Amino acid sequence: MASSFNNHSDPQDMWYVLTGIPGMEDSHIWISIPICSIYFVAVLGNIFLIFLIVTEKHLHEPMYLFLCMLALADVLLSTATAPKMLAIFWFHSTAISFGSCVSQMFFIHFIFVTESAILLAMAFDRYVAICYPLRYTTILTTSVIEKIGMGAVIRSFCICFPFTFLVYRLKYCGRNIIPHSYCEHMGIARMACDDININIIYGLTVALFSTGLDIVFIITSYTKILHEVFHLPSWAARFKALNTCCSHICVILMFYTPAFFSFFAHRFGGKTIPCQIHILVANFYVVVPPMLNPIIYGVKTKQIQDQIILLFSYISICC
Repeated sequence: MASSFNNHSDPQDMWYVLTGIPGMEDSHIWISIPICSIYFVAVLGNIFLIFLIVTEKHLHEPMYLFLCMLALADVLLSTATAPKMLAIFWFHSTAISFGSCVSQMFFIHFIFVTESAILLAMAFDRYVAICYPLRYTTILTTSVIEKIGMGAVIRSFCICFPFTFLVYRLKYCGRNIIPHSYCEHMGIARMACDDININIIYGLTVALFSTGLDIVFIITSYTKILHEVFHLPSWAARFKALNTCCSHICVILMFYTPAFFSFFAHRFGGKTIPCQIHILVANFYVVVPPMLNPIIYGVKTKQIQDQIILLFSYISICC
């Protein structure tokens, strides 16, 4: 049960109610079945991918090390949201404390910004591999990859930690029902009876100057890649070069398309896009890309296919 509010409640004493998908309460059980299945496959697939890359020395290359980082981020993103989501759908466990809600909000935004930075690093990896193949191993050394990974984490922390201060500074005095399945920044801010213009401005600034800039740099990288590819002498060489980028392009589209649909629907499509559609897309967004990423790389990357075949052959022999 959510606790009642005074005129100005202490955030530490507050509880919120996450409603799941408003208007679709009768379908929560049916919606939970694909979400649970997808979450299970996402966790298993990404953990298996991490295990494969860490244990197989043949995969200790920049592209696969970045893929390992992406897989870890996928596991964390889906795990930060899906368990509570399923608890709401299955057990009507809708109550969440203010502190837990803010913690979930921070990790969701933190992991999202980190994933965006990793996708940018993967685009840079493909740019170096295709445009400067002879210098690939000297540019993307293990030390450089570690610094890129640490830089992605530190940047994301510095960008997302202010969100916690922005919601704690607000005054809350009555509204405690969040029409969503998990906590995010503007969902919490809208529960306040205070001016949230700073929250809105900071949220837009983060979207434009972190994720937005990442997209600009990714597009720039692929523009240079395409320019280089179409100057190759043969169609076979062009196809081989483009084929190495296919998996990454698919992952980029899966990551950014629903994210920006959710972002713009939340801010500008309130009257034209039903709330149920927005929340349903947001729910599947945190589990579907994490499930598909290892599948896409497993299908499109021969080195991973070969290692999977070798691993299962070894297991079958041992058994």
